[in-house]
Amino acid sequence: MGNWGHREAEESPSRGKHPDCGERMPAQAKKLLSSGGTAGVPTAAESGPRSLSREEIFEWWYFHKHGTSFIEQVSVSHLRPLMGGTEGSISEPGSPSSSRESETSRQNLSECKVWRNPLNLFRGAEYRRYTWVTGKEPLTYYDMNLSAQDHQTFFTCDTDFLRPSDTVMQKAWRERNPPARIKAAYQALELNNDCATAYVLLAEEEATTIVDAERLFKQALKAGETIYRRSQQCQHQSPQHEAQLRRDTNVLVYIKRRLAMCARKLGRIREAVKIMRDLMKEFPPLTMLNIHENLLESLLELQAYADVQAVLAKYDDISLPKSAAICYTAALLKTRTVSDKFSPETASRRGLSTAEINAVEAIHRAVEFNPHVPKYLLEMKSLILPPEHILKRGDSEAIAYAFFHLQHWKRIEGALNLLQCTWEGTFRMIPYPLEKGHLFYPYPSCTETADRELLPPFHHVSVYPKKELPFFIHFTAGLCSSTAMIALLTHQFPEIMGVFAKANTMEKVGWESRAGSTIHDLDDTKKLSLSERACFIGKRALHVTNI
Repeated sequence: MGNWGHREAEESPSRGKHPDCGERMPAQAKKLLSSGGTAGVPTAAESGPRSLSREEIFEWWYFHKHGTSFIEQVSVSHLRPLMGGTEGSISEPGSPSSSRESETSRQNLSECKVWRNPLNLFRGAEYRRYTWVTGKEPLTYYDMNLSAQDHQTFFTCDTDFLRPSDTVMQKAWRERNPPARIKAAYQALELNNDCATAYVLLAEEEATTIVDAERLFKQALKAGETIYRRSQQCQHQSPQHEAQLRRDTNVLVYIKRRLAMCARKLGRIREAVKIMRDLMKEFPPLTMLNIHENLLESLLELQAYADVQAVLAKYDDISLPKSAAICYTAALLKTRTVSDKFSPETASRRGLSTAEINAVEAIHRAVEFNPHVPKYLLEMKSLILPPEHILKRGDSEAIAYAFFHLQHWKRIEGALNLLQCTWEGTFRMIPYPLEKGHLFYPYPSCTETADRELLPPFHHVSVYPKKELPFFIHFTAGLCSSTAMIALLTHQFPEIMGVFAKANTMEKVGWESRAGSTIHDLDDTKKLSLSERACFIGKRALHVTNI
């Protein structure tokens, strides 16, 4: 049975390593470097009678200095973006080009930090039901692998061998097959009926409704609180007990958070808000779990806009990481004050008021942070189920935000109208988003690659900024296509094309002769008076037109 969390070890191809730089080595440069010499320069005796060309010497020099192939660097950095990435290239799975592409993709992924989706759905009660109805898998292998790594980080520790049930669950979190994970959870419960993580796994994956998931999470909460109190009493005995307390804390926070989400989905919104507020007070260091984003969504559902503003005042700070939920919720609150009376015609005639300017600036700020969100809020793109992990400023984060917050924008009259009229104005302030931003850092260039790994293949990933080919490439392509078409027609129908060419030649000669005779006659008119010359030119022009 396969295990989660070892994708890199399974899929990473073997790499040629340069002893100095440790980067991947192209085959041509590796051949040159391995052919002898103290500095890697091939000698005449080793290379045979053939002398090295200047291109090969330059390739070796460039790799020796920069640690990468010049040809590969140019193709990856300049040509491939112009041609729209790697979509159009098809290579064999085992070919060197396929290995280089997968390695480049993996390097781009490492540059983009992926975050756990704070509003992720339940696998059994929501994701799997979607699969049953549509036959499509909403989660990708990469996304589920990241979740498995999260579960191993949150729910396991070095002292699991002391409790047999925790040892079984440690193996369960690494299982790829859902039935195998569920079976392992039941085995853990047979060994210890108070195994909280076993109830968590069953609630996430076996429960087919939110009601069943909530019932199992309540059992997990009862067991988790008992274990947490026991760990608190022993935390100072050894470093292993401190690690066990951290693990039990993570389990307890996770259970309470999921219970709050169950209450939110079942309509008990005030209960969900209370659980989230208590969590944020009891465990303030765990801000990286972004529980405040769950709280914002629940408060918006209650239309408690003053409470939403109070949460934003605490978390929309320059020292804290931003998210689409933070930026677009701030824009929604400012839009709410002016959207019901906003009219593009009136605004163009009298100008924008101070409140309207603040709302437009808030929208521009949100769009600059994540330019993909308006397409989903304005229903220009269809929504799918959000993934379990998101990439900030990427298409995955836009889907996760719009999936839960579209209803809040629709509830405020005129909010979507104001968004539609103003969101595209953001791009005039940042003409080169990959090089320089206005309020945020330049837009990362690796979002497309990471989003394609996080989102299912049936979804058309939103790309920003769009890669547009220069005019000279379109012109050259059209010129080559027309030339090839004429050559093909000439080869297939030589007689017809010969007649057509002769006709065009004769017509051109006829026009040149008539134009020449006209010029000769005009020279003769110099002897005539001004009125006679004008009359003659008019008659001649009429005659040429009739011809």
